[in-house]
Amino acid sequence: MFTPWLELDGARERVAEWSEAAGLDLLRLGTTAEAEEIQDTAVTQPLIVALSLLAFDHLRAQTDVPADVVFAGHSVGELAAAAAAGVFSPVDAMTLAGLRGREMAAACSLAPTGMAAVMKGDPDEVLAWLDKHDLVPANRNGAGQTVAAGLLSDLDAAIAEPPAGVKVIRLKVAGAFHTKYMEPAQEALRAKATGIEVRDPAHRLLSNADGQVVTSGKEMLDRLVAQVVLPVRWDLCMDTLRELGATTLAELPPAGALVGLARRELKGATIVGMKTPEQVAEVAELIKSEAIA
Repeated sequence: MFTPWLELDGARERVAEWSEAAGLDLLRLGTTAEAEEIQDTAVTQPLIVALSLLAFDHLRAQTDVPADVVFAGHSVGELAAAAAAGVFSPVDAMTLAGLRGREMAAACSLAPTGMAAVMKGDPDEVLAWLDKHDLVPANRNGAGQTVAAGLLSDLDAAIAEPPAGVKVIRLKVAGAFHTKYMEPAQEALRAKATGIEVRDPAHRLLSNADGQVVTSGKEMLDRLVAQVVLPVRWDLCMDTLRELGATTLAELPPAGALVGLARRELKGATIVGMKTPEQVAEVAELIKSEAIA
Protein backbone atom coordinates (compact mmCIF):
# COMPACT_ATOMS: atom_id res chain seq x y z
CA MET A 1 0.00 0.00 0.00
CA PHE A 2 3.03 2.32 0.32
CA THR A 3 4.38 1.82 -3.20
CA PRO A 4 2.77 4.77 -5.06
CA TRP A 5 3.48 7.13 -2.17
CA LEU A 6 7.18 6.31 -2.04
CA GLU A 7 7.66 7.98 -5.44
CA LEU A 8 6.95 11.38 -3.84
CA ASP A 9 9.85 13.68 -3.00
CA GLY A 10 11.44 12.78 0.33
CA ALA A 11 8.95 10.00 1.10
CA ARG A 12 11.49 7.22 1.50
CA GLU A 13 13.60 9.32 3.82
CA ARG A 14 10.60 10.18 6.00
CA VAL A 15 9.48 6.55 6.19
CA ALA A 16 13.00 5.48 7.14
CA GLU A 17 12.98 8.02 9.99
CA TRP A 18 9.51 6.93 11.09
CA SER A 19 10.59 3.27 10.94
CA GLU A 20 13.26 3.98 13.52
CA ALA A 21 10.75 5.75 15.75
CA ALA A 22 8.19 2.93 15.46
CA GLY A 23 10.72 0.12 15.77
CA LEU A 24 9.63 -1.51 12.49
CA ASP A 25 10.83 -1.66 8.89
CA LEU A 26 7.86 0.22 7.48
CA LEU A 27 9.37 0.36 3.98
CA ARG A 28 9.38 -3.43 3.72
CA LEU A 29 6.10 -3.91 5.57
CA GLY A 30 4.32 -1.37 3.40
CA THR A 31 5.51 -2.81 0.10
CA THR A 32 6.45 -6.50 0.09
CA ALA A 33 5.17 -8.04 3.35
CA GLU A 34 2.52 -10.74 3.19
CA ALA A 35 -1.03 -9.98 4.34
CA GLU A 36 -0.75 -12.17 7.43
CA GLU A 37 2.22 -10.17 8.71
CA ILE A 38 0.65 -6.74 8.34
CA GLN A 39 -2.62 -7.89 9.90
CA ASP A 40 -0.80 -8.12 13.24
CA THR A 41 -2.05 -5.08 15.18
CA ALA A 42 1.53 -4.34 16.26
CA VAL A 43 2.27 -3.74 12.57
CA THR A 44 -1.09 -2.48 11.30
CA GLN A 45 -1.27 0.49 13.66
CA PRO A 46 2.05 2.18 12.77
CA LEU A 47 1.52 1.40 9.07
CA ILE A 48 -1.82 3.22 9.09
CA VAL A 49 -0.41 6.27 10.88
CA ALA A 50 2.64 6.42 8.60
CA LEU A 51 0.58 6.23 5.42
CA SER A 52 -1.83 8.91 6.64
CA LEU A 53 1.05 11.24 7.50
CA LEU A 54 2.75 10.61 4.15
CA ALA A 55 -0.40 11.69 2.36
CA PHE A 56 -0.82 14.72 4.60
CA ASP A 57 2.77 15.79 3.87
CA HIS A 58 1.95 15.49 0.16
CA LEU A 59 -1.18 17.60 0.66
CA ARG A 60 0.72 20.35 2.49
CA ALA A 61 3.31 20.42 -0.28
CA GLN A 62 0.54 21.35 -2.72
CA THR A 63 -1.42 23.89 -0.71
CA ASP A 64 -1.68 25.65 2.64
CA VAL A 65 -4.16 24.00 4.97
CA PRO A 66 -6.49 26.69 6.38
CA ALA A 67 -6.69 27.10 10.14
CA ASP A 68 -10.43 26.37 10.17
CA VAL A 69 -10.07 22.86 8.70
CA VAL A 70 -11.26 20.25 11.21
CA PHE A 71 -9.21 17.12 11.96
CA ALA A 72 -10.54 13.88 13.42
CA GLY A 73 -9.21 10.33 13.52
CA HIS A 74 -10.84 6.99 14.30
CA SER A 75 -9.00 4.94 16.95
CA VAL A 76 -5.28 4.82 16.02
CA GLY A 77 -6.04 7.36 13.29
CA GLU A 78 -6.38 9.92 16.07
CA LEU A 79 -2.57 9.90 16.37
CA ALA A 80 -2.27 10.97 12.74
CA ALA A 81 -5.00 13.58 13.22
CA ALA A 82 -3.23 15.04 16.26
CA ALA A 83 0.09 15.22 14.42
CA ALA A 84 -1.56 16.83 11.37
CA ALA A 85 -3.20 19.39 13.66
CA GLY A 86 0.20 20.23 15.14
CA VAL A 87 -0.08 18.69 18.63
CA PHE A 88 3.19 16.78 18.25
CA SER A 89 5.67 15.87 15.53
CA PRO A 90 5.20 13.02 13.02
CA VAL A 91 8.17 11.28 14.64
CA ASP A 92 6.46 11.41 18.04
CA ALA A 93 3.23 10.16 16.44
CA MET A 94 5.13 7.18 15.05
CA THR A 95 6.82 6.52 18.40
CA LEU A 96 3.40 6.39 20.05
CA ALA A 97 1.91 4.31 17.21
CA GLY A 98 4.67 1.72 17.44
CA LEU A 99 4.34 1.45 21.21
CA ARG A 100 0.55 1.43 21.09
CA GLY A 101 0.51 -1.40 18.56
CA ARG A 102 3.02 -3.53 20.46
CA GLU A 103 1.39 -3.04 23.84
CA MET A 104 -2.14 -3.62 22.60
CA ALA A 105 -0.99 -6.82 20.89
CA ALA A 106 0.62 -7.94 24.14
CA ALA A 107 -2.54 -7.09 26.11
CA CYS A 108 -4.58 -9.21 23.70
CA SER A 109 -2.58 -12.27 24.74
CA LEU A 110 -3.61 -11.95 28.39
CA ALA A 111 -7.26 -12.98 27.93
CA PRO A 112 -9.37 -14.62 25.17
CA THR A 113 -11.18 -11.56 23.89
CA GLY A 114 -12.54 -10.33 20.57
CA MET A 115 -14.90 -7.98 18.74
CA ALA A 116 -17.97 -8.20 16.51
CA ALA A 117 -19.68 -5.69 14.23
CA VAL A 118 -23.32 -5.11 15.14
CA MET A 119 -25.46 -3.56 12.42
CA LYS A 120 -29.01 -2.20 12.42
CA GLY A 121 -31.53 -2.67 15.19
CA ASP A 122 -32.83 -0.21 17.77
CA PRO A 123 -29.79 1.51 19.39
CA ASP A 124 -31.16 1.27 22.93
CA GLU A 125 -32.04 -2.40 22.49
CA VAL A 126 -28.56 -3.12 21.11
CA LEU A 127 -26.88 -1.43 24.09
CA ALA A 128 -29.10 -3.32 26.54
CA TRP A 129 -28.33 -6.61 24.77
CA LEU A 130 -24.59 -5.94 25.00
CA ASP A 131 -24.84 -5.04 28.68
CA LYS A 132 -26.80 -8.23 29.36
CA HIS A 133 -23.88 -10.23 27.96
CA ASP A 134 -21.14 -8.19 29.71
CA LEU A 135 -19.98 -6.72 26.40
CA VAL A 136 -18.86 -3.16 25.69
CA PRO A 137 -19.87 -0.99 22.70
CA ALA A 138 -16.18 -0.38 21.90
CA ASN A 139 -16.94 1.58 18.71
CA ARG A 140 -20.15 3.55 18.23
CA ASN A 141 -19.65 4.48 14.62
CA GLY A 142 -23.01 5.93 13.66
CA ALA A 143 -24.90 4.90 10.52
CA GLY A 144 -26.43 2.01 12.48
CA GLN A 145 -23.06 0.40 13.27
CA THR A 146 -21.70 -0.57 16.68
CA VAL A 147 -18.70 -2.78 17.46
CA ALA A 148 -19.09 -5.05 20.48
CA ALA A 149 -16.08 -6.21 22.47
CA GLY A 150 -15.35 -8.52 25.38
CA LEU A 151 -14.56 -12.10 26.29
CA LEU A 152 -14.96 -14.59 23.47
CA SER A 153 -17.34 -16.66 25.60
CA ASP A 154 -19.60 -13.63 26.09
CA LEU A 155 -19.43 -12.79 22.38
CA ASP A 156 -20.45 -16.35 21.52
CA ALA A 157 -23.43 -16.16 23.89
CA ALA A 158 -24.55 -12.81 22.49
CA ILE A 159 -24.19 -13.87 18.87
CA ALA A 160 -26.34 -16.92 19.59
CA GLU A 161 -29.30 -14.70 20.51
CA PRO A 162 -29.18 -11.35 18.67
CA PRO A 163 -32.05 -8.86 18.94
CA ALA A 164 -34.61 -8.84 16.15
CA GLY A 165 -33.38 -7.23 12.97
CA VAL A 166 -29.75 -7.13 14.10
CA LYS A 167 -26.90 -8.51 12.01
CA VAL A 168 -23.71 -9.57 13.82
CA ILE A 169 -20.37 -10.30 12.14
CA ARG A 170 -17.37 -11.59 14.09
CA LEU A 171 -14.28 -9.47 13.34
CA LYS A 172 -10.82 -10.87 12.67
CA VAL A 173 -9.01 -8.89 15.35
CA ALA A 174 -6.53 -9.85 18.05
CA GLY A 175 -8.67 -8.86 21.01
CA ALA A 176 -11.07 -6.44 22.67
CA PHE A 177 -9.68 -3.03 21.78
CA HIS A 178 -11.02 0.06 23.58
CA THR A 179 -12.01 -1.90 26.68
CA LYS A 180 -10.60 -2.56 30.15
CA TYR A 181 -8.58 -5.42 28.66
CA MET A 182 -6.22 -2.82 27.17
CA GLU A 183 -5.24 -1.34 30.57
CA PRO A 184 -1.63 -2.65 30.37
CA ALA A 185 -1.23 -0.80 27.06
CA GLN A 186 -2.67 2.33 28.62
CA GLU A 187 -0.05 2.24 31.38
CA ALA A 188 2.78 1.87 28.85
CA LEU A 189 1.46 4.80 26.81
CA ARG A 190 1.08 6.94 29.93
CA ALA A 191 4.73 6.39 30.80
CA LYS A 192 5.90 7.21 27.26
CA ALA A 193 3.67 10.29 27.06
CA THR A 194 5.64 12.03 29.80
CA GLY A 195 8.49 12.50 27.32
CA ILE A 196 6.38 13.79 24.41
CA GLU A 197 6.55 17.52 23.69
CA VAL A 198 3.12 18.90 22.82
CA ARG A 199 1.69 22.13 21.46
CA ASP A 200 -1.89 23.34 21.34
CA PRO A 201 -3.60 22.35 18.06
CA ALA A 202 -3.18 24.76 15.17
CA HIS A 203 -6.50 23.51 13.75
CA ARG A 204 -9.80 22.36 15.22
CA LEU A 205 -9.24 18.81 16.49
CA LEU A 206 -12.00 16.43 17.57
CA SER A 207 -11.70 13.77 20.25
CA ASN A 208 -12.97 10.19 20.00
CA ALA A 209 -14.05 10.37 23.64
CA ASP A 210 -16.96 12.76 23.12
CA GLY A 211 -16.68 14.24 19.63
CA GLN A 212 -15.78 17.67 21.04
CA VAL A 213 -13.13 20.14 19.85
CA VAL A 214 -9.98 19.94 21.98
CA THR A 215 -7.92 23.14 22.22
CA SER A 216 -5.15 22.01 24.60
CA GLY A 217 -2.25 19.85 23.42
CA LYS A 218 -1.75 18.46 26.93
CA GLU A 219 -5.41 17.50 27.16
CA MET A 220 -5.28 15.84 23.74
CA LEU A 221 -2.27 13.74 24.73
CA ASP A 222 -4.03 12.69 27.93
CA ARG A 223 -7.10 11.73 25.89
CA LEU A 224 -4.95 9.67 23.50
CA VAL A 225 -3.57 7.72 26.45
CA ALA A 226 -7.06 7.10 27.86
CA GLN A 227 -8.46 6.29 24.42
CA VAL A 228 -7.18 2.69 24.32
CA VAL A 229 -9.59 1.67 27.11
CA LEU A 230 -12.52 3.92 26.14
CA PRO A 231 -15.17 3.48 23.43
CA VAL A 232 -14.59 5.30 20.13
CA ARG A 233 -17.52 7.71 19.74
CA TRP A 234 -17.21 8.31 16.00
CA ASP A 235 -20.95 8.96 15.92
CA LEU A 236 -20.38 12.05 18.08
CA CYS A 237 -17.46 13.17 15.91
CA MET A 238 -19.76 13.12 12.88
CA ASP A 239 -22.42 15.01 14.85
CA THR A 240 -19.87 17.74 15.59
CA LEU A 241 -18.78 17.90 11.95
CA ARG A 242 -22.42 18.44 11.02
CA GLU A 243 -22.83 21.14 13.70
CA LEU A 244 -19.67 22.91 12.50
CA GLY A 245 -21.12 23.04 9.01
CA ALA A 246 -18.58 20.79 7.30
CA THR A 247 -19.63 20.36 3.69
CA THR A 248 -16.57 18.59 2.30
CA LEU A 249 -14.75 15.71 3.95
CA ALA A 250 -11.53 13.95 2.96
CA GLU A 251 -10.24 10.70 4.46
CA LEU A 252 -6.48 10.18 4.51
CA PRO A 253 -5.25 6.75 3.33
CA PRO A 254 -5.82 3.93 3.80
CA ALA A 255 -9.26 5.38 3.05
CA GLY A 256 -12.64 3.70 2.77
CA ALA A 257 -14.27 2.90 6.12
CA LEU A 258 -14.87 6.47 7.29
CA VAL A 259 -15.93 7.56 3.82
CA GLY A 260 -18.67 4.93 3.92
CA LEU A 261 -19.92 6.06 7.33
CA ALA A 262 -19.89 9.73 6.30
CA ARG A 263 -21.87 9.07 3.15
CA ARG A 264 -24.64 7.49 5.20
CA GLU A 265 -24.65 10.11 7.97
CA LEU A 266 -23.67 13.42 6.30
CA LYS A 267 -26.02 13.56 3.35
CA GLY A 268 -25.17 16.09 0.67
CA ALA A 269 -21.51 16.51 1.67
CA THR A 270 -18.72 16.16 -0.87
CA ILE A 271 -16.63 13.19 0.33
CA VAL A 272 -13.25 12.07 -1.00
CA GLY A 273 -11.31 8.96 0.02
CA MET A 274 -7.63 9.58 -0.70
CA LYS A 275 -6.33 6.24 -1.89
CA THR A 276 -3.78 7.56 -4.41
CA PRO A 277 -1.54 10.65 -4.71
CA GLU A 278 -3.79 11.86 -7.51
CA GLN A 279 -6.73 12.04 -5.12
CA VAL A 280 -4.65 14.13 -2.74
CA ALA A 281 -4.25 16.60 -5.59
CA GLU A 282 -8.06 16.62 -5.91
CA VAL A 283 -8.39 17.57 -2.23
CA ALA A 284 -5.72 20.27 -2.63
CA GLU A 285 -7.81 21.82 -5.40
CA LEU A 286 -10.90 21.77 -3.17
CA ILE A 287 -8.95 23.62 -0.47
CA LYS A 288 -7.67 26.19 -2.95
CA SER A 289 -11.21 26.82 -4.15
CA GLU A 290 -12.36 27.12 -0.51
CA ALA A 291 -14.78 24.28 -1.07
CA ILE A 292 -13.53 22.33 1.94
CA ALA A 293 -14.25 23.16 5.56
